[in-house]
This record gives sequence, C-alpha cells and structure tokens, in this order.
Amino acid sequence: MTVDARAARSTAWSRPAYRFLLGAEAVTLSGSAVSTVALPALAVLELHASTTEVAVLAFLGQLPNAVALWAGALSDRRPKRPQLIASDLAAAAALVTIPAAALAGVLTVGQLCAVAVVLGAAKVVHDSAAISLLPALVGPDQLHDANSKIGAVSSVADSAGTNAGAVLVSAIGPARSVLVDAVSFLVSAVLIWRMRVPEAAAASRARTGLARDIVLGVRYVARQPTIRTVIAALSALSFGLAVINTYWAYYLLDRLGASPTAFGVIMGIGGAGGVAGALLAPRIAARIGIGPTIIVGFAVSPAAQVPLLCAGPGLRWQIVLAVTLAVQLFWAAASGTSQRSLRQAVCDPAFQGRMQSASTTLTAGARPLAAATAGGLVLLLDVRATLAVGALLQVIPVILLLASPIRTLRTIPARAAVPPAREGALHDHRVHRGRDVLGAALVPGPPLSAARRH
Repeated sequence: MTVDARAARSTAWSRPAYRFLLGAEAVTLSGSAVSTVALPALAVLELHASTTEVAVLAFLGQLPNAVALWAGALSDRRPKRPQLIASDLAAAAALVTIPAAALAGVLTVGQLCAVAVVLGAAKVVHDSAAISLLPALVGPDQLHDANSKIGAVSSVADSAGTNAGAVLVSAIGPARSVLVDAVSFLVSAVLIWRMRVPEAAAASRARTGLARDIVLGVRYVARQPTIRTVIAALSALSFGLAVINTYWAYYLLDRLGASPTAFGVIMGIGGAGGVAGALLAPRIAARIGIGPTIIVGFAVSPAAQVPLLCAGPGLRWQIVLAVTLAVQLFWAAASGTSQRSLRQAVCDPAFQGRMQSASTTLTAGARPLAAATAGGLVLLLDVRATLAVGALLQVIPVILLLASPIRTLRTIPARAAVPPAREGALHDHRVHRGRDVLGAALVPGPPLSAARRH
C-alpha cells in the first residue's frame, strides 16, 4: 500500500492538530453545558427574573452575532490560533465575575446580561476561527469523519455537562457552578496553544480593506447555490428555535414545575441521542444520501415540539420530553454534521471563515429578533402559545429544502467554481487561493442545542 493510500484510509483522529482542537471543543462544551443549567436556575430561581428580563437576557446573549461577518473576515486574513486563545480567555474572565459578585451579594440580572454579551462575542470569534480552521487540519476525505467526531464529542459534552451541572447546582449553588465553565475555557486555551498548524501564509496575505473582504465573502456565498440554500434553511430554523428557546427553560422550571435536577437530566438524556446521531451521520448519509439526511433532521425539529406543547407537570411528562429530545438531537446531529461537511467541502478555502460568518449572521443573528418577537408574543398570548408559534415557524426551512436540488443530493459534490461579482473580485479570489494554506459549529435549552448540531 502506498503512502497516499494509507493517508486516504486514515481517520481524522490520526492528525495531532485535530486531536487538540477536538479536546478543546470537548472541554469548553462540557463547561458551557454546566452553565446551561446554572444560569437559567440562577436567573429564575435566585434572582427571580421576570418573563421580560428572561427575554432581554436571551436577546443580549445573541446580539454579538451581529458582528459575525467581521469575525469571519478577520478569520480569513489572520492566524486562527491566537483568535481561539483570546476568545477563551475573555469568556473565562467574564464568567469569574458571576460567583465573585454573588459572594459579595451584589449579583444582578443586569450583570448576567453583561456577561451574556461577552460570552456571545467570544463564541462568535471562537466558532468562526475553529470551523474555518478544520478543513486545514484534515484531508478532504476525512472531513465528514472529523465533523462526525466533533458532533459526537459535543453531544457527550452536553450530556455530561448538563448532568454535572444539575448535581453542582444542587450541591454548591448555581453561582459557584459557573466556575466550572470558566476553568473549561482556560483548559481549552492551553490545548489550542499546544496545537501546531501552518498559519504563516494566511498572516502574510496581501491586505485589502476589511469591509471589502466582507463584501466579497457575502457575494461568494450568494453565488454558491448549495451553500446559499442550506444557510437560508438554517436561518429560518434558527429563528423558530430561538422563539422557543427564549422561554424553554422558564417553561420547564416555572410552568411545568421541573426541578433544576430534572431539567439537567432531561437535557442529559437528550444529549445521548445527539451522540448516536453524530457518530452514525456518515453511515446514514451513505445509506439514504446526504440531502435526505439533512432534510429529515430539519423535519424532525418541529415535530419534536408537539410533546412539549402537550406536556404537564409530573415525572411521566418529564420522561416523554427526555425521549423526544433524544430523537430530536439524534437527527439534529446527523443533519448538522452532514450539512456542515457539505458546506465546507464545496467552499473555496479562502472563503471558509466568511462562509461560516455569513451562516452565523443569518442564523444566530436572527435570534435576537426572535427573542424580541417571543417577548412581544408572550404579552399578547401566553408562554405555551408562543412556543407553538416557534414550532410552526420551523416548518418553513423544510419547505425550502424540499423545493431545492438538495432533495436529490446523494453524495458530497466536488467544489464548484463560483462566478465572481466583478473582475476585481476574481483577482482577489485567485490571490486567496494561491496564498492561503488554511482552509467548523459547535450551542441555553435543548432547542438551541439542536441548532448547534445543525
């Protein structure tokens, strides 16, 4: 067997740099899952946040996604490792202020909002750099396997973190539990620091204006039909999920009477489904096709909200919600791994960061508006009716995908040429391809966890 043949048969795990990235993502996702339990419990149960304050907190947490295009352009023109490290350190510093303020007796919902903004900004920078770096760490034939492992690890991290969060919240309180998340970001920073990847060529690219880089990236995405369709569906799904996510934790903790422990266990069981979906994504795509895998994942999401709308207090309903969440996250992971690999494979390496930032801008960037919409709807209707509106909105992306050629897509196609916007853009595009040696998204409440897997 030749060296090339051995390389072709190797998995993403054989790449040391990929292992460091995978470890860093696993650690931070575990810590963030603890905060997913701790922060809602802190806001609702200890600070007694109102429904309006809960909506404002969700809105501000998603607001930094508005600068995702800037983060993507920065990712395409500068080394990514320093961006990953800096975002991890900023998130850790912000999280430490919560237990410090709680210890001093001065913690407020306003401070939680400020921390949410910092965490959101750090996540935007981190995700843009990490996702666009992945194609440079593994071979093209290893990309789906690499995303599959990241999806599985994120699901395990969510499950372990949420269960640990439930135990920690009960044992030491939600404010102190947040320290676990802060430590996870510090560990991630160390792992990324140890990662070695050739980024000098990216740093030496010919400089153009950042605004022009952003415009070129948006035009590239708009002219790539596969990427354009997937991102449009993702943005519609994200809006519906964010409407539900605004009051998901509040609904379970307050209206359905779930304890913080039950809340964490429900999410942990759901995470097990995500693990299976991520690991089986390549096999599912090989059996039914990459396009159908993506579409089924989108279709399961609105259907999975029906039990939530019918649920009442008690253990029986908590079991139903846990099982439903496991099914939802199974298909969300399978679909998310497949669509992410598809977008990365067909995207020009020079536009990886901007492609991802365009996706973030339209998907995560829609969430502040969705949170504000949910806040307005709950004043006119009630929490359950607001959740129903969010479920209905999730049908829209399914229609978009069924009406597109993705419906018949069986395998991941080769990268296709994209017509430039003008001659200057073509020159810039060729310069990037020649000089950039670098070429993905790993997300309080289970509906948003499903969005992460997408």
